Amino acid sequence: MAGWCWMAIKRRNVDLLGLRSAMADRLLPSLVGAMSFLAALAIAGSMAAATLARQWQGDAGSALTVQIADPSAPAATGKGSRLQAVLAILQASPNVSDPTSLSAAAMNDLLKPWLGEDTAQLNLPVPAIITGSWNQPGPPAVLQAALDAVAPGTLATTGEAWASRVAALTGSIQASAVSVLLIVAFVAAAVISVATRAGLAQRREAIEIIHGLGALDSDIANRFAIRATRASAMGAAIGALAALPALFWLARLAAPFAGILPQHPGPALPLPLCASLPALPVIAALIGWMTAQVTVRGWLRQLA
Repeated sequence: MAGWCWMAIKRRNVDLLGLRSAMADRLLPSLVGAMSFLAALAIAGSMAAATLARQWQGDAGSALTVQIADPSAPAATGKGSRLQAVLAILQASPNVSDPTSLSAAAMNDLLKPWLGEDTAQLNLPVPAIITGSWNQPGPPAVLQAALDAVAPGTLATTGEAWASRVAALTGSIQASAVSVLLIVAFVAAAVISVATRAGLAQRREAIEIIHGLGALDSDIANRFAIRATRASAMGAAIGALAALPALFWLARLAAPFAGILPQHPGPALPLPLCASLPALPVIAALIGWMTAQVTVRGWLRQLA
């Protein structure tokens, strides 16, 4: 008889548990929305770091710098100066692009913070600098040997070390973003669990009566889970929408580092980030459903 009564109540979908008043309609979505806001920023930061790192690694890794001591001295081959001999080898090398010797004015600007306005007044031997692009992976060992043959002591370096440091920095940023996402998910689950337990405590007598009428643990857990799922999804959607202005603002700040010109009408959000934002309410809903199910079922087992 009791089970028949509960089935009739269930078909009528009567809110005998009073969840509309037991589980706050404002507090839970607000807290989940804040977590969703932080998750959106963490995802955007991770994607931005990866994008910038790919660009910086390419630029830094291909940069070639050749330093020539005593550039005006005769070359070891006896043909022209050391600077001219090194520049000729770089121009003839298929692995080097756009070799350019820095002018005296450029050298002054480069050394100004340490040596003052005019390095010529110091009467110090200043090496010549040639910049270019290295088109091969790894250090320029063969090129270094060719340069030493015509101008001993010449130093050729690439930005490979800086590229590896950028890669390490990117890995650290992405690991931090993953940690933030895990913490956000854990805090969201904790908030949902606390709200569910508060609803259980507030409606304890009604739950005991309904349970006595034949309601299964799964029936009661589903009622709470549906409520928590709706509140979590709504809060996460609000948080994701609230994050959009901040994301556009951060994208505009990062535009110069990505090579976007200032007169550009405004950087758009990358497609992977736009695809990930709608997933936040879905993930929050799943967390809400699973957390409420586990919390209610555990509470009912203690009640029995």
